[in-house]
Amino acid sequence: MKTSIGTWAYTIGPYASKPVDFDTVCEKLSKLGYDALELGSFAPHPNPDDLQTKEERQAIVEKIKSYGLQISGIAANLWGEKLINTADNSKYIAEFTKNCEFAVDLGITTIRVDTVQPPTIFAEVDYATAKKRLVDTWNVCADIAATYGLTVTWEGEPGFAFNKPSEIVEILEAIQKPNFGFLYDTCHAQIISVMGTRQNGEKEVFECQTEFLKMVGPRINHVHLIDSDNTCHQENGVDETSAHPPFGLGLLDFDKIVPAILEYYPADGWWTNDLCFWDNAWEATETCIKFMNELNEKYLAEA
Repeated sequence: MKTSIGTWAYTIGPYASKPVDFDTVCEKLSKLGYDALELGSFAPHPNPDDLQTKEERQAIVEKIKSYGLQISGIAANLWGEKLINTADNSKYIAEFTKNCEFAVDLGITTIRVDTVQPPTIFAEVDYATAKKRLVDTWNVCADIAATYGLTVTWEGEPGFAFNKPSEIVEILEAIQKPNFGFLYDTCHAQIISVMGTRQNGEKEVFECQTEFLKMVGPRINHVHLIDSDNTCHQENGVDETSAHPPFGLGLLDFDKIVPAILEYYPADGWWTNDLCFWDNAWEATETCIKFMNELNEKYLAEA
């Protein structure tokens, strides 16, 4: 399994005021032996607004290649858009399309999305309306992505609407596009399916996240691999989305989780590490690649 890491960990949260520049990120990942980076396509890292010409974008491609790296996917900056809380999603679709064009120019084949609004949105928009708006918009987006040869991967999180296991399955069943699937993040899966944090109404939880994995397994088309300590990152003392502790600082049993993932996810795919909102993400980058290499040696060598 090829190894990658999300660059957003070095630009948002605790790094918003002290972002690590893109060249430094590339240099470190290359030195540590990562195969790729997963691009958070927002400033100060490469993004479609700052790099508007094909020549500028090709220069970034060559820069990344010069470090011996690939790009495993793109996390599009769609958080400033309305999705569930508007009947007119033309602006969201336009922004999504812009990021598709950017992804193709950089040779990226996978684009990440989420539901944008928090789970509290159901106090403003009823569930049925919210679901219809989401499904209708993403069906359009999946078709647009297909014209660019892109795969769309939805990262379900406790910090965003539709965060119960059954709700996630409902959405996946409603979007029957071959290029649309689910991004299985081991940290988010723990909070979504074992802790039930930020779920509305009665909690829907399992003893182990592998039960949830079985529900979404056939639709998994991308994987984020990271530990969990059963808590959420907080803003002003309030739970937001999952905390992302480095491997070894959480409690996940990867000897149970990894083989379960490999039942559905191809062995020539990506392990993408996600240190989003972790205070010491930069320092943890090295320990994470070591852990993923050990997983490869243990499970992929046997396979």
